Amino acid sequence: MKTLPPPIPIRVVDSITELQPADAGCIALSGSHGGLSSARYAIAARPCLSVFNDAGVGRENAGIAGLGALQAAGLAALTVSHTSACIGQAASTLHDGIVSHCNPQALALGFETGKPLADQLDIITNTRRHP
Repeated sequence: MKTLPPPIPIRVVDSITELQPADAGCIALSGSHGGLSSARYAIAARPCLSVFNDAGVGRENAGIAGLGALQAAGLAALTVSHTSACIGQAASTLHDGIVSHCNPQALALGFETGKPLADQLDIITNTRRHP
């Protein structure tokens, strides 16, 4: 009988700054914007996936600029739309978020834009959600 690997832990944090070294390998669901300053915290903690709010994308794509930095560090990252989830509220990211942007690492995991985040999490958590 084939055994599945253990589920990947999900860390739900309103601010990505709450991540600790012990969170390496987790799925980090945050309410933080996806800018460069947020990416630095995620890169330091090394979650397998970082989830942010796109904060309306903003001038010069500031609200999603961190996705590229995380890609360069070999880490998957995506944002949910600011129109679907409250900025600064990780529970809203998880329950209400619609994926708006993905870096290539997140796309390679199977995440897709335009779809609810919660419905896509079982892609990497090795769990099935029940209604």
